[in-house]
Amino acid sequence: MGQDQSVINDDTPSETLRERSLAAVAEYIKSGQARRVVVMTGAGISTAAGIPDFRSPETGLYANLAKLNLPEPEAVFDLRFFEKNPKPFYVLAKDLYPGNFHPTVSHVFISLLAKKGLLHQLFTQNIDCLERAAGIPSELIVEAHGSFASQRCIECKTSYPEDLMREHVARADVPRCIRGTECGGLVKPDIVFFHEALPSLFYERKDLVEKADLALVMGTSLQVHPFAGLPNYVPEGVPRVLFNMERVGSLGTQADDVLALGDCDAGVRELADLLGWREDLEAEWRSLVGEEEAQRQLSGRKKLSFPVRVKKPKSANTKPSQKAHKKAPRHPQWGRLAKKERRIKQQSHLTRFIKSMPTYLMGQPLDTWMMMSKILARRKKLLAKEMCQQKEVTAYLERTKKRQRSQKLRRRIRRLSKRVRFWAPGVVILKGEPLA
Repeated sequence: MGQDQSVINDDTPSETLRERSLAAVAEYIKSGQARRVVVMTGAGISTAAGIPDFRSPETGLYANLAKLNLPEPEAVFDLRFFEKNPKPFYVLAKDLYPGNFHPTVSHVFISLLAKKGLLHQLFTQNIDCLERAAGIPSELIVEAHGSFASQRCIECKTSYPEDLMREHVARADVPRCIRGTECGGLVKPDIVFFHEALPSLFYERKDLVEKADLALVMGTSLQVHPFAGLPNYVPEGVPRVLFNMERVGSLGTQADDVLALGDCDAGVRELADLLGWREDLEAEWRSLVGEEEAQRQLSGRKKLSFPVRVKKPKSANTKPSQKAHKKAPRHPQWGRLAKKERRIKQQSHLTRFIKSMPTYLMGQPLDTWMMMSKILARRKKLLAKEMCQQKEVTAYLERTKKRQRSQKLRRRIRRLSKRVRFWAPGVVILKGEPLA
């Protein structure tokens, strides 16, 4: 396990390491040069514990949420959807809540780094609290996407007791604010949902990445910003090691990048072997999780069994009746504009997205800003075009109504003119009446 799928030419020499391999990384650590190790982790280090990751095809959490009947899988972590319908989240939380799972070898390896005084900072996307369960000091952990460790009311921000929260989650019930009728707001764990800002601690400590002399990236797809930009802050010449099933982000593009592609636990065990830590690692892990759980993780048996997504059959008659629109005024672009009506209704959602962009991309590299600004410009242009077309339709309908009123008035005048014999200001004589 070493330099698989690297985009660096094999002839390019390393600047800091002897070579691009785990053996060279182990030598670098043992030489005492790695005194500030920064670790970045994702859901991939928790899959052995039985928690599915989010984005893997077929087996990921998003691919197996059929039983929750969501408009889209990501909606379960969407704040606006939660405010309208919190039940799906608490059905899922019952299976994901801390206490149902045990740390993996990868978690214990990071804990071992902390005990040896080498861990400078851990940045994690995980919400499962397994880092805390592994014994990693909380002051060294930045939970970028929050966790189940605490919870509060989304309205008044009052903290909610953990024992009550555990009872509600066990029953898949939706908890309400403990202030009762004074507030009655929904209670949510301190997990960062979509449309929420990351914890301030993330922005306060992300500069620590620039002070690292070794970076370990473990089990993350690096698809969610701003966390995905953290490896880019590692100074050039500082080794970056990736433990993941595939190459992600910019890993593998620098001279001292080492790619250990495959299972995270297998890569960690290999590095522990080379460091001479394997015996301590295995002993601490087994004493922490127990022999039965250790055997389950080694055998790869799953704890969770989410139902497979089932596609709903389409109904035979999905087209609405056109009889109701028979007398409706026709417009050259009416059919095409009617199809876009749903997209026009998303104006408020797009506006909120635009307003959240600066917070969402805070601290990102220039190329990320440029990419997102192009997307934003296209969306603004599309929105402006749709709004113009909507105004055009509205103006057309107004003109049609005025024309109809004018035609009705002219018809009435013609009917009256056939009956009038003589008229003058203030005098009207109908046919059949004698002149004065």
